[in-house]
Amino acid sequence: MTEAWIIDGVRSPRGRGKPGVGSLSEIHPQRVMAQVLNGLKDKVGFDPADVEDVVAGNGSGTGDHAHDIARMSVLDAGWPITTPGVTLHRFCGSGQQAVSFAAMGIMAGHQNLVIGGGVESMSRYSPDHTDGFTANNQHLFEQYPLIPQGISADLIATLEDFSREDVDAYAVRSQERTERSIEEGRFADSLVPIYHDDGKLALDRDEHPRPGTTMESMEGLKPSFEKMGTTKFEGQARTFDDICKDIYPEIDKVSHVHHAGNSSGVVDGAGAILLSSPDFAKAHGLKARARIHMTATAGAEPVIMLTAPGPAAEICLNKAGMTKDDIDLFEINEAFAAVVLRFQRDIGVEDDKINVSGGAIALGHPIGATGPMLIQTVLSELERQDKSTALIAMCTGGGMGTATIIERI
Repeated sequence: MTEAWIIDGVRSPRGRGKPGVGSLSEIHPQRVMAQVLNGLKDKVGFDPADVEDVVAGNGSGTGDHAHDIARMSVLDAGWPITTPGVTLHRFCGSGQQAVSFAAMGIMAGHQNLVIGGGVESMSRYSPDHTDGFTANNQHLFEQYPLIPQGISADLIATLEDFSREDVDAYAVRSQERTERSIEEGRFADSLVPIYHDDGKLALDRDEHPRPGTTMESMEGLKPSFEKMGTTKFEGQARTFDDICKDIYPEIDKVSHVHHAGNSSGVVDGAGAILLSSPDFAKAHGLKARARIHMTATAGAEPVIMLTAPGPAAEICLNKAGMTKDDIDLFEINEAFAAVVLRFQRDIGVEDDKINVSGGAIALGHPIGATGPMLIQTVLSELERQDKSTALIAMCTGGGMGTATIIERI
């Protein structure tokens, strides 16, 4: 089987995902992705005409994200019309899945040069998330009454007995590690500045981190999902908290411990990774940084929703003939603090091996773009520490998980 080599990757800065406030909020997501694609081209020096596909993840698929944003971004970037693009959707794991599918095309011998990435403008999201994930399909809701992710995160904390202090302490660690990474320039090599159409700089740094965050500074933050969980919305026979208690009768109530400070930030951004077959890379002078060693996906109970990173990681390790002790660094998306704490408990990962550069609680989680960003972050950290192997895992909506193992070359 042909190996899939990671040649390089770039990403945009993460802009605050609030209309009129975030520095990327007024820029069309196609334009953001197009600038990232050209940033990757300029960094590596490949010919876009050689790219056999651009596979991009997106978590929305509607509005300005619609109409195959991968292909539209390729055209917006001014690349040859012969360069195709395809957009996929696996909720928060969309971008990581895009990289996996790009790698699979190469590993199967069907393609030689493919880009995997993702893009999201959360500034364009509707604020109404009370319908969960069933899209008003009553038949599905009767089988699996899927609930908003924040309540699922609180359900994990309740079942695992994670206290408010536990999740806040994790969030402080994320902010501290992110602050240190920014100060040391660990993200600099991957960042592509984003510009307005008039040529003015829009953003050249991540704008969501909150340096100096402490346990004391988060004490006044109120739970984000308590009101949502305890309110009976129009058309609902039960509250979301009631649903949790019906499915998990061992709990008396849901402990609402997550808030804006220990949940992933709402941001805009895009990322892209160039993958190549070894033969193509050698023939065209492309130097590889790593290889995709293994990928995996998993499904889990869909109401609690966010527990599948552990099973996905275990499947990935088993398929690779590896154990957790063979992994130097773990990069687990910080959708919510309890998700990472649960993963650590499931797999048995030490604090100094997981999310050592910070994570989405500080940096933000641009849904479809986060996967390729995580891969780039941990690859750079492997190089900085002169280590070899990393595992990247994410939770997704609908009770799924994605995992990837990369190895430096």
